[in-house]
Amino acid sequence: MAGIYIHVPFCKQACSYCDFYFVTKTDLMDAFVQALLIEIKHWENHSLFSEGAETIYFGGGTPSRLEPKHWQLIFDSLQAFITSKTREITVEVNPDDVTIESMQVLKALGVTRLSMGVQTFDESRLHFMHRAHSKTQAIQAIEIIQKTGFKSFTVDLIYGNPNQTLADLNADIDQFLTFDLPHISAYSLTIEPRTRLGKAEEKGTLIPLQDDAVSEHFLLVRERLTQAGFEAYEVSNFAKLGHRSFHNSNYWKHIDYIGMGAGAHSFVWLDGKTARRWNHAPDLKAYVNNPLQQTDIQTLELSELAEERLLIGLRTKDGLEFDELKNRYQFSFSEEQLHFIQQLQEQGLVQPHPEKIVLTDSGLLLADHLVLELITK
Repeated sequence: MAGIYIHVPFCKQACSYCDFYFVTKTDLMDAFVQALLIEIKHWENHSLFSEGAETIYFGGGTPSRLEPKHWQLIFDSLQAFITSKTREITVEVNPDDVTIESMQVLKALGVTRLSMGVQTFDESRLHFMHRAHSKTQAIQAIEIIQKTGFKSFTVDLIYGNPNQTLADLNADIDQFLTFDLPHISAYSLTIEPRTRLGKAEEKGTLIPLQDDAVSEHFLLVRERLTQAGFEAYEVSNFAKLGHRSFHNSNYWKHIDYIGMGAGAHSFVWLDGKTARRWNHAPDLKAYVNNPLQQTDIQTLELSELAEERLLIGLRTKDGLEFDELKNRYQFSFSEEQLHFIQQLQEQGLVQPHPEKIVLTDSGLLLADHLVLELITK
C-alpha cells in the first residue's frame, strides 16, 4: 500500500523562515480543488492503491485555509482510497484557523490526526517568525483540538532562534508540557536563502545562533521531552506511546507515496532495482491548467537509494539493519566503512549492535555529517 500526500498551497501570510511553496491569494482556491479532484480520479484504479491508501497527509501551505465545501468535495473523491487498512489521515492546521466548527468538520470526514504549527508561545518570537497567530490563539487551538476529541495530533516547536537563550527555550517547553500532548515535532530554525530571514542574513541584519548554542538547544529539547515520557523516535519527532506518525515514518523507510497538488513530490519503486521520483511544478496556475503534468522526473539506482536510506534512516531511533541494506539495496559496508563505524562506536557516537547501526544521542547531533563521512569512505 502506498501513501498519498496532498499539497494545499494557500497561506494567510508568509512566515519569515518558510521556503515551501505557498501563495497568499485565494482567488484560485476553487479551481485548485477542481484540479485536485481530477488528479485524485486519475490515481483511483492504480495498482498502488488496490487495497486503498495506507496514509493520507494534507500539507502545505496551510490546508486549514480550505472551506468546508472544499473538504467535502475532496473527501467524497478520496472515498475509493479510504479502506479498513487506511492507518492515518492527517491535516496540517494553523492555530488561527482552529475553531470548534472547523475541527468538527474534519473529524466528521474521517481525519484521524492533526499537525499544528505553534512554533513558540513567545509573542516576540511569533512576531519575528511572522506567524499569523498569537500565544492566546495557540493555547485556545490546542484546547479546542482536545475538546473535539482528536486523540492523535502533533504540535510543532522551533528552537535555535537568534538571541534565544536556554531559559527562553525552557519557558517554551514548560508551556508545551502543560498540555497532555501526544506528539511534539521540534525543529531547529533553518535559514533558507530566498526567505525573509535568508535575505536579512545576507544583508547582515540577522545573525544566526551559533552551532554550539543550537546543539545545546537540541540536547535540552531531547532531555526535557524524554523525561516527560516522549519517545525520541527521530531527530525532530517525539511521540507518546502509540502516537508515532505513520506517514512520516513511511517516508524514512522508502515506502511508495504519490504527491498531489502544486509543488507536491512523489516516490515509487519500479522493479525492486530502481525507483522514480517526480514532482508537480511549484506553480498554482500551471497545476490548475494541467494537474497531471509531472516535472523533474528522476530514476534512482540502488546505490543512490542506499545512500538516501542511510541519510534518513540514521536520523531515527530504529537505525538501519544490515540485512535490510543487503537484501533491499544490495549494499554492504566496505572494510573501511566498518572500521569507521567502529571508530564512531569508540567515540560514543554509534551504539554497539551486531545486526544494525544506530546513532547515540551524541551521534544524532551530527547525524547528517556522520552519514556523509560514512558514505564517502
